[in-house]
Amino acid sequence: MVKADSIYTAVCCFFLLALGSAYDPLDPTGNITIRWDILSWTGDGYVATVSIFNYQMFRHVQAPGWSLGWSWTRDEVLWGMLGAETTERGDCSRFRGGVDDPPHCCKRNLKVVDLLPGTPYNQQIARCCKGGILTSMVQDQETSASLFQMTVGAAGTTTKCCVVPPLANGGRLLLLWR
Repeated sequence: MVKADSIYTAVCCFFLLALGSAYDPLDPTGNITIRWDILSWTGDGYVATVSIFNYQMFRHVQAPGWSLGWSWTRDEVLWGMLGAETTERGDCSRFRGGVDDPPHCCKRNLKVVDLLPGTPYNQQIARCCKGGILTSMVQDQETSASLFQMTVGAAGTTTKCCVVPPLANGGRLLLLWR
């Protein structure tokens, strides 16, 4: 005869294991790191490269691939991108870019996705365009990272006024100045 206490313990253990399924005991320090490198300053903002590194040993980022969302802390505008795209453009009527050079995205809360393989070369940057799929670091270091470049305006032109936006899911970005 099975006691009620042992059934309760078994059920609790099952739920704890189900909730902790993202933890990998073979790779306890594995993570995905996002780095935001400011390459240069423009008249009203900066050009930055955002790098996504999969430092997990055994887990891949599989289809539909990565997506990265954040909220600007000010009234920034995304003038251009290489290697990725935003899922929505937003209302850009307050910015003057002309017909030939409109802003890429004017939304305060934006979501960025990787471009697909076969993207035209004039829209690419090194280590981009894999459809958001990242292999594990052990399998292939070259395909375990993804990069995209963006030109941000209305952001200020010094390190004192430039603020890295918080990620949509409450995570943090690492900001590096070059």
